[in-house]
Amino acid sequence: MIFIWIYALIGVVFVSLLSLLGAFSLAINEQTLKKILIYFVSFSTGALFGDVFIHILPEITKKAPFTLLISFYFLFGILTSFIIEKAICWNHNHHQEDCHEKEKTPHVQSFAYLILFADGFHNFIDGLVIGAGFLAGVPVGIATILAVILHEIPHEIGDFGVLIHGGFTRQKALFYNFLSGLTAIVGTIVSLLLNQYIQGAQIFLLSFAAANFIYIAGSNLIPELHKNTEKRKDVIQILTFIAGVCVMLPLLLLEK
Repeated sequence: MIFIWIYALIGVVFVSLLSLLGAFSLAINEQTLKKILIYFVSFSTGALFGDVFIHILPEITKKAPFTLLISFYFLFGILTSFIIEKAICWNHNHHQEDCHEKEKTPHVQSFAYLILFADGFHNFIDGLVIGAGFLAGVPVGIATILAVILHEIPHEIGDFGVLIHGGFTRQKALFYNFLSGLTAIVGTIVSLLLNQYIQGAQIFLLSFAAANFIYIAGSNLIPELHKNTEKRKDVIQILTFIAGVCVMLPLLLLEK
């Protein structure tokens, strides 16, 4: 078990460091960055679905028969993600109205702090997911880390841009975004501790992780891909989606 802790913590620390990616995005032309990010989105969508259906679900069925209880775990995970997103949207819309009405810097900054809070909670969930992945075994943990990294790259770059727009200096934006990223470490520790002290926690955590990935990919990422209307870009998105799924296949060799 000690090795699971070591692998999981090393992996989640690496994921937390992704919060510093925003600094590198400054060196890229904004238009070029937008063009690249949409393909990262399609690639990470495929990777998230690939991790769920190639690694996490088979691991759940190895450990226990797929019962109605596991179905409720999935529904709980999806409902949790839905409620969290709704709460963020309510606050986002409220602060956006304030910004449009008065257009004063303090209101813009309050919105930026809200983004930090929401991102911190999102990273905490990522930490829970990473912990659950490593509890299923190192190969599943590695696949989960890879899926999280791929969907976090465009997410972290986007958050950094929002913080700059919200009035933070580049140094402060990086610092606060990094603090937000550290909540993933807390999430992983909580996940590992739950498994130690609560019987059946591993099946719940794996189901929760799978549900979270399905929700992110289906609710957040795929709608972004549908905004494009150019056939050439659609074809590239389909190919990068398939590539995202395929990148999860070689990790099956580690599970044998």
